Amino acid sequence: MGDLLAIIQQWVPIDNNTLIGLTLISIISFIGSLIVIPLILIYISTDYFDTRVPRHWMKNHHLVLRIIGLMIKNIMGILFIVTGFIMIFLPGQGLLTILIGISLLNFPGKRVIEARIIREPRILRTINAIRYKFAKPPLILPPYP
Repeated sequence: MGDLLAIIQQWVPIDNNTLIGLTLISIISFIGSLIVIPLILIYISTDYFDTRVPRHWMKNHHLVLRIIGLMIKNIMGILFIVTGFIMIFLPGQGLLTILIGISLLNFPGKRVIEARIIREPRILRTINAIRYKFAKPPLILPPYP
């Protein structure tokens, strides 16, 4: 453990202010994840992870608005992934946060990765339990490839 701390201190100077900042970030991200993630999971459509259903981002909007929206959406996706990765080691819902981050990003093969992640029994069970508490139907998954 001491070796790990020494390696970290080479890259990030750890003093009282850094520890206080990390603690505050951890608390805020934990509380934020408890509020934001369930809201997202409740309001996504039941067929969101079904690769057979096409998705169109801001289809009926002006090209400039679509580009700006895509940029904001991808930045938010990166933030969710980084925060989720941190939450794996700190308190929070790390895997669900990473899944939401991936869902926000745009890259080739994304929907296949989402489908694989959502098929993880623990993740699917957790999401459907949250949806059930708010009287939402369970997610529809694509058939196995």
